[in-house]
Amino acid sequence: MDWLVAPETWLALATLTALEIVLGVDNVIFISVLAGRLPENEQARGRAVGLALAMVTRIALLFAITTIMRLTKPWFTVLSHEVSGRDLILIAGGLFLLAKSTLEIHGALE
Repeated sequence: MDWLVAPETWLALATLTALEIVLGVDNVIFISVLAGRLPENEQARGRAVGLALAMVTRIALLFAITTIMRLTKPWFTVLSHEVSGRDLILIAGGLFLLAKSTLEIHGALE
């Protein structure tokens, strides 16, 4: 129960809450833009379905991240550094974000 009073716990909760709020607003904006492309009589239904799917996906991803964070057992060693499944997933995610941002910046400059 000591983890309840640890400042790291509350900092992590605040960080996750802020991220969820930002991503939630982003989802609402994105879904509104996409729903705006639908015929007017289907826009409300499109927004409702989009928000429901976004919520289900977010919950599924939260469950998945708990599984990913448990992948701490080393799979192999590189230069005396043990590499786990979590490390590989974080590296892949970082490389994806670097590639995506590089492509976006390159596209904006052209």
